[in-house]
Amino acid sequence: MIWRKFNGDTIELPITQAVETAIKREVERGFRLKVCIGTDSQVKGIETEFATVIVFLREGHGGFMFIHNDKTKQKFSIKERMLVEVAKSIEIAYELCDLFTVYDVDMEVHADINTNPHFKSNDALKEAMGYILGMGFAFKAKPEAFASSSCANKVVN
Repeated sequence: MIWRKFNGDTIELPITQAVETAIKREVERGFRLKVCIGTDSQVKGIETEFATVIVFLREGHGGFMFIHNDKTKQKFSIKERMLVEVAKSIEIAYELCDLFTVYDVDMEVHADINTNPHFKSNDALKEAMGYILGMGFAFKAKPEAFASSSCANKVVN
């Protein structure tokens, strides 16, 4: 799995090491961190592209993110696609959660799912929320799910 920084630089380390290095660096600089993980997708013709982001928020001092993109030709209903987005976020959250515990970093999983029932993505809300909360993670949906709806949305080409 290839990760990169927002400026396009490839992250050479395995993602767990890169995240730990970032946490140590930011803590040494005196910042209190919070991490938000989210995924967004876009259908382009026969391909669906996913972007997963790990957003590091420095309390009161901005933030930065790590990005992973992948594509598939698999077809999804809107509900399936929303749940695949959530699964991708949970996969990375699960891989990193022990680090966040060790370094006392709060973490949330953000779902690009609308809480308004008038939107099609709302069909997946209950399942997504149950999946995320069932894994023991804090959950945010639109409009508070900025990691998926803003950050990941910007980098899904």
